[in-house]
Amino acid sequence: MVRIPLRITTCALAAAIAFSGMNITAQAAGISSVLPNGGVNITIAKGTTLETLQEETGDTTARIESILDQVALEEARKEAGLEAIRREEEELKKLVIAQVNNYVNVRSLPSEEGEVLGKLYNNSVGTYISEENGWYQITSGTVTGYVKAEYCVTGEAAIELAKQVCTRFATVDTETLKVRTEPSLEASVLTLVPYKDELVVSEEVEGWVKVDTEEGLGWVSTDYVILSREFVEAESKAEEEARLAKEAEERRKAQEAAAKAAKASKKSSTKTTTTATVDTGSGNEMGQAVAEYALQFVGNPYVYGGTSLTNGADCSGFVMSVYANFGVSLPHSSAADRKQGYAVDGLSNAQPGDLICYSGHVALYIGNGQIVHAANSKKGIIVSNADYKTILAIRRIF
Repeated sequence: MVRIPLRITTCALAAAIAFSGMNITAQAAGISSVLPNGGVNITIAKGTTLETLQEETGDTTARIESILDQVALEEARKEAGLEAIRREEEELKKLVIAQVNNYVNVRSLPSEEGEVLGKLYNNSVGTYISEENGWYQITSGTVTGYVKAEYCVTGEAAIELAKQVCTRFATVDTETLKVRTEPSLEASVLTLVPYKDELVVSEEVEGWVKVDTEEGLGWVSTDYVILSREFVEAESKAEEEARLAKEAEERRKAQEAAAKAAKASKKSSTKTTTTATVDTGSGNEMGQAVAEYALQFVGNPYVYGGTSLTNGADCSGFVMSVYANFGVSLPHSSAADRKQGYAVDGLSNAQPGDLICYSGHVALYIGNGQIVHAANSKKGIIVSNADYKTILAIRRIF
């Protein structure tokens, strides 16, 4: 099954508050605020209006208005956040989510007599169009057709289910994002993440999301990321046929490469400091060569933003520079690497040279369930088990 992503982006709403001509009365018996410019502590008694304060305090009116502005702004931000949530839930209610053992057919008519146009796999989604005689008309990926309603969920019931079956992403929207150990600007910095990188979100609190990085779980401010949800969509009949044909061709090539490799002596890593070797019994020869070439740099340093295989590279810089040696241009971005080449379904089908993509990270598969990658500043370029953390995608270049 090919995972065709559908993205739903959560938009932040801006709000402006004006006080001109308003008669504002404090609601609390005593509100103490420390003014940022002078440390003055002012208590506003219940029932006191701005007009009264102006008479009593004269030139401190502007300071008091500043305090009230800040309070009102916080309230506006909360309301904007609630409005964003309401809008997102309205979008989620429009989804039709398959709940089946394998897949439900998408047909040309609201009947089992209709032509099969594609498949909506379990937990995959489409967008609701209409309902007719127990069938939902949906659009999903390149497919528009009908699915049996009894095998799907939509409306209110889809809201929470959609949050469970999707992958929640935070896409970096600033040049360099600081990931912190706690949801606070005062917390220490765990790691740095580059512009446009995509991190998987595991938790959300007001103004902050917890994300998965190579240095561990950390927090980022929602002011500097774009939040979205990624779902799997339907696969059309033509797309399925093309995928199966390509997979069959790749298996044929892999068998030929394996036969040639069996006649030759197995190549070992040229780097004596690691015992890892490439699994030359499977995969294509070019992918094996990529993996072998990458292994010789094990032990070299990790450098954020770097692309040097000897003096230091980050994860995508390492992958990019390895493939550049074989005349292949890859982006310096782990998020963009998830869209390179074509999809491989599962680690069991991975071959040496494949890109193994994680939250905010990318590595090269070397066979035998292992990867070589520029891990982080503490570990440098190392060999690890490929399943050491959740794999988002596997992409084949050759």
